[in-house]
Amino acid sequence: MRKGVLELCILAIISHNGDAYASDILERLKEAELIVVEGTLYPLLTRLKNEGLLSYRWEESKSGPPRKYYQITTEGEALYTDMTSGWNELVAAVNQLIKKDI
Repeated sequence: MRKGVLELCILAIISHNGDAYASDILERLKEAELIVVEGTLYPLLTRLKNEGLLSYRWEESKSGPPRKYYQITTEGEALYTDMTSGWNELVAAVNQLIKKDI
């Protein structure tokens, strides 16, 4: 379940930003208190790219080697919409089960 949620979070970050560098994604996840290490993020980004959900471009950096910026594809946006809908349904169902009646 965490893997699917992490994919949703990554797609959300990239969708909202327009594009994102891997360290930016890690920082946003950290801000949300979802601690993810590079060894987890990079394989996920590669898989999402290989599935056609993300694309990337190289951009020169003033402080080192070129950086790879990820963008969400049309297919990625469609999946993100579906995953968001599924997430909202899941949250509503769980909240209904754990809600305390007074």
